[in-house]
Amino acid sequence: MERIGTTKGKILGVDFGDTRTGLAVSDPSRLLASGIGTVSPGGIEKTADAVAEVAREQGVVALVVGLPVNMDGSEGARAERCRKFGRMLEERTGLPVCMFDERMSTMNAARYLNETNTRGKKRKGVIDTLSAQIILQNCLDRLKYQSI
Repeated sequence: MERIGTTKGKILGVDFGDTRTGLAVSDPSRLLASGIGTVSPGGIEKTADAVAEVAREQGVVALVVGLPVNMDGSEGARAERCRKFGRMLEERTGLPVCMFDERMSTMNAARYLNETNTRGKKRKGVIDTLSAQIILQNCLDRLKYQSI
C-alpha cells in the first residue's frame, strides 16, 4: 500500500479472472472508484497486455489487483496466479502494483446485483466490473485513512 500511497493521480483497479477481468479507475483525487468494463482476451499473457494498454489509455500512476485470500487468511493457487499477474503488469507498465485483499468483494457485488434485480447475461457482464470497483474503492478508503 505504501508504494501507491505516495504517488498522486488515478489508480486502476483490477479483478483478474480467467474468462473476464473487471476494471475500475479512480478519479485523480482518489475519492471514488468507477467501473470501466471488462477485458476478455484469453490467457494470462494477453490479459496482462490488455490491462497494461488500458492503464496507458487511462493515464494511471498505479494499479491495484485483487488478491483472493481464503477466509482464514491463507493463500491458495488462485492467489499465486493473481500475484504472477501483478508481476506481469509491473513489468509491462513500469508502474507500482499493489495486491489488495479482495475477500468478500464478489459476494458484495452479487448481493448488490440481487438487490437491484440484475439477472442473466447483464449480470455476467457487470459482476466483474463491479467487483473491480469494490476492490478499488476499499483500497482508496484505506489509503485515505492511512494518511490521517
